[in-house]
Amino acid sequence: MQDGLEDRAVGSVRMWETIVAVGFLIFGAVVVWESRRLGSEWASDGPQAGYFPFYIGVIICISAVVNLITALNAGPSGRQPFVYRKQIRMVLTVMIPCAIYVALIANPVYSLGIYEASALFIAIFMRYLGKYGWGSVVGVSLGTMLVFFIMFEIWFQVPLPKGPIEALFGFS
Repeated sequence: MQDGLEDRAVGSVRMWETIVAVGFLIFGAVVVWESRRLGSEWASDGPQAGYFPFYIGVIICISAVVNLITALNAGPSGRQPFVYRKQIRMVLTVMIPCAIYVALIANPVYSLGIYEASALFIAIFMRYLGKYGWGSVVGVSLGTMLVFFIMFEIWFQVPLPKGPIEALFGFS
């Protein structure tokens, strides 16, 4: 990649604040909509299921509109660069593996389980970002998950999402 491309901004402050504000406005609107669908009134026996979420959604929408107006009226400061390519690459180096990690745990079709996914997550970060040798990577990632498994599943008896390896040993 050319040196000049590293210094290029990835959007302005105004652009990204507008995108985030619109995203929160959509999220708040969905909360309000679903709360109304569930029932957001005060019934004879107390609040309906959507009563409190409705007001939280309204607060989110109001806050999003305030942020949107502020972003659109930012003036010259809104044209400032928000982040540069080199900086966003560093953020994405952590964010993308984190999203994959969550998907490996929370996938409703096939879950790798929290222990296998965590061991894989630690191993990848140690090997590719920390540049550790394979012995350290395997020892730390598997050792950490073994300690966590004993602590949560056996000592505290907290059931966490399990994957195929735990199923082989009778834990499900």
